[in-house]
Amino acid sequence: MKAIITVIGKDQVGIIALVCNILAEVNINVLDINQTTMRDYFTMIMLVDITAANKPFKDVSERLEAAGESKGLTVQIQRQEIFDSMHKI
Repeated sequence: MKAIITVIGKDQVGIIALVCNILAEVNINVLDINQTTMRDYFTMIMLVDITAANKPFKDVSERLEAAGESKGLTVQIQRQEIFDSMHKI
């Protein structure tokens, strides 16, 4: 099963490391990553495989959100099927 992670906030050192360290700890594999900085703002979208996660989805979501908030970022994770349904025309 796959999920989409989005990260938005003021650019600062360590954003990718922050997210990837959490994912590694819960055994979630990064499949694809796209990030950019627009002026002073950092944006990132990640496609991840949550099949082998060793924590429940809700726990992972809460952990990512809390880590983001501690750095002034918005970090969200959505299951791919929900993300796809929300973005169909």
